[in-house]
Amino acid sequence: MDTITIRELEVHCHVGVPDEERSRPQRLLLTVEMERDVSAAAATDDLAETIDYYAVSRRLIGMGAGRSWKLIETLAVDAAGMVLGEFGVARVSVEVRKFILPEARWVSVRVERSAAGEADGGETAAARLQRRIGGVPGAYR
Repeated sequence: MDTITIRELEVHCHVGVPDEERSRPQRLLLTVEMERDVSAAAATDDLAETIDYYAVSRRLIGMGAGRSWKLIETLAVDAAGMVLGEFGVARVSVEVRKFILPEARWVSVRVERSAAGEADGGETAAARLQRRIGGVPGAYR
């Protein structure tokens, strides 16, 4: 499997356990590693045969619009589910870095999900995300 990485993408999201912390967007850095066979893309030089990392970055940047999370763990799982559900990747890893502790450079959470390992009573991570935020697939773009 081949890997496409978006490293330290800056996003701003409402995240934090206390209401006050969630009241304003915080700067976060996301690192997303996406696995997919890119042989066809390399052979044809066709963007449609690979992961459009620009489109992924725009979705991640806009993902927090009108939403908030208490935990960066939830945000990471939601981001992974979105990438799996919308971009045809076989496996995704999402690391979320938050700059909240003055004594530390950052706090981070990293989750890994795969398309093959998503089955949970027939519901995919993308479907769970849709159920949690409401609406239909693609409606929260």
